[in-house]
Amino acid sequence: MSGALKEVRLRIKSVQSTQQITKAMKMVSAAKLRRAQDAITQMRPYAIKLQEMLSNIVSSSEGEVSMNLAAERPVEKVLIIVVTSDRGLCGGYNSNLIKLTKQTIREKYADQNSKGNVQVLPIGKKGYEHFTKNGFKVVSDYWDIFSDLKFERVQAAAKYAMDLFSAKELDAVEVIYSEFKNAASQVYIAEQFLPVQKVQATENKKKSDFIFEPDRSVLIAELMPKILNTQLYKAVLDANASEHGARMTAMDKASDNANELLKSLKISYNRARQAAITTELTEIVSGAAALKG
Repeated sequence: MSGALKEVRLRIKSVQSTQQITKAMKMVSAAKLRRAQDAITQMRPYAIKLQEMLSNIVSSSEGEVSMNLAAERPVEKVLIIVVTSDRGLCGGYNSNLIKLTKQTIREKYADQNSKGNVQVLPIGKKGYEHFTKNGFKVVSDYWDIFSDLKFERVQAAAKYAMDLFSAKELDAVEVIYSEFKNAASQVYIAEQFLPVQKVQATENKKKSDFIFEPDRSVLIAELMPKILNTQLYKAVLDANASEHGARMTAMDKASDNANELLKSLKISYNRARQAAITTELTEIVSGAAALKG
């Protein structure tokens, strides 16, 4: 019975050690989440307003000026930018993003994929490793952006997509990422990056009429790439906050599970001890009875 007790004691120590790690990781993720949440909270209203302005400009300027980045044409070649994390231990965060990417390719770009015309540009080590190992055509220059997250590095990835689209080497670009809601909730999104989407005028939503200064074509040529850079940066900041929120939640659940397991193991340990004591008492009583006989 001492062997069984020793085994349970070792398991209890192992679970306690793991619980210390999960609690520490939760605290680290909580600290990182606060900074990441502040960044996306400050960025989001600005990015949304810029996107609205861009869509309105494209819609109101249709047919008047040359806008390569808003040109709609038959989709033959596709680039999908997928934003995952560099590290794991964040629940289903990465697997959900990878699943959405594959679903988008399967449901929306199956013909293009069968011809080998779908490329994946991963931002984040987990996505890069998965799509490389699984035989996808991968753009491998931007996966390590999270190692030093700066606007300039995200801008380089956006410029890569815009340059290929302008040169007609791509016909569509999509961004797949997780939109941050709160620490326990993320929304996985696939949204069109290029061509720039136009606003459809309705009774409740009309196209805005802008007065341009300087010339309309000069302003659009200058504004459009900058706004698109901002849109991709917002998606990356959203993903960064989502990752830390997902990891904090996952580590919190892991700590709770460790508590439940510890309770179960302590009950098993106490039962084993009681059984051992009962056995020893039985042997003593039996020995005493034998001596009396």
